[in-house]
Amino acid sequence: MERDGIPEVRPERRRGERLTEGLLVIVASVLSFGLLLAPAVVSGTTAWHLVTDTGTTAFSRLAVPVILLALVALPLILAHVVFRSGRRKGRKPLTAAAPAALTLLGASVVPFAALCLIFVFGD
Repeated sequence: MERDGIPEVRPERRRGERLTEGLLVIVASVLSFGLLLAPAVVSGTTAWHLVTDTGTTAFSRLAVPVILLALVALPLILAHVVFRSGRRKGRKPLTAAAPAALTLLGASVVPFAALCLIFVFGD
């Protein structure tokens, strides 16, 4: 922003702001990976049982693990997109990482909720 031909200088962010952002990124990342751990374990065991089980079709041996892996990888891809868009806007890495970590946390809830619904309503 310029005013009368003189560019405005933004003050440097304080240590407390950087610390708060860093803690936000760490807590959101740990929670999201904790939420993603359950679907990843279930998809891994499902894939193992489908591959080693007799009587399953080749399509289900391939399709089920791929779908479950895509559900687990989707939050990571969304967080990467948000981080890259923040970096393109010229933000510092930590400032761009906070929205990405919150996106990762929010998107991690979806596979975890889907897994819980499968357990509740599955036979």
